Amino acid sequence: MCGTERVKVSSPGGTQRYLFGDVVLVAFLLAQAFDGVFTYVGVSLYGPDIEGNPLVAWLMATIGEGAGLATAKVTAGFFGILLHVSGVHRVVALLTLFYLVVAIAPWATILFLL
Repeated sequence: MCGTERVKVSSPGGTQRYLFGDVVLVAFLLAQAFDGVFTYVGVSLYGPDIEGNPLVAWLMATIGEGAGLATAKVTAGFFGILLHVSGVHRVVALLTLFYLVVAIAPWATILFLL
């Protein structure tokens, strides 16, 4: 276990939580938000064909760009919270890193460097 994973914090009601898990969940949700904003801006500027995730592209084509993207991001956030509540914080950390590398970094490159 990671050293910070064992740091317990008290919450109202006397339940114990792990600081590492809380920090990772916030980072995951922020990654989802940034990915959502970058994707929306990218699709607005370059068209829906720029979206690399076929499921998200299908959702945007089916129910609209904003609604499809919001559905995908809210669903991802829900599952991230579900993983957090289940106590698999390392999985949430790995998913956060995955989003940073394969979603946010490419969008940042397209939107800010090209």
